[in-house]
Amino acid sequence: METPPPSTLQIRPAKLSDTDELAAFIQPFVDAKTILPRTAYELEMLEVNGFVAEREGKIVGFCALEIYSPKLAEIRSLAVAPELRGTGVGKRLVDACVLRARERQILEVMAISSSEIFFLSCGFNFTLPGEKKAFFLKTRDD
Repeated sequence: METPPPSTLQIRPAKLSDTDELAAFIQPFVDAKTILPRTAYELEMLEVNGFVAEREGKIVGFCALEIYSPKLAEIRSLAVAPELRGTGVGKRLVDACVLRARERQILEVMAISSSEIFFLSCGFNFTLPGEKKAFFLKTRDD
């Protein structure tokens, strides 16, 4: 697929006024269990360091950087409209979040995803220098 012309697609910071449209946009991804459900409040918190892809005034992608500390942030809720997958929109959203992390001088950014190839193509890796690894323990069924 070709990347949409820059004049028709823009990546911009999310705004609180995006909350309702964003909730409707991510619902199919929640239904497909590719991203976690978000309350309006959670979306508002993510929008502070979130970015939307917008085409012709319509949200066609979203990604947020959740900052945990000066040392760690996480890429959250990455979603791109199915018709735009493979066009570079997701990478542009992730790049916007990584740039925000750099601006905030966050040491490490992590992503939890089933899309290994995508995040590897964005410069992420399975380990950090010094062979640091993330470990997880699930405490409930969702």
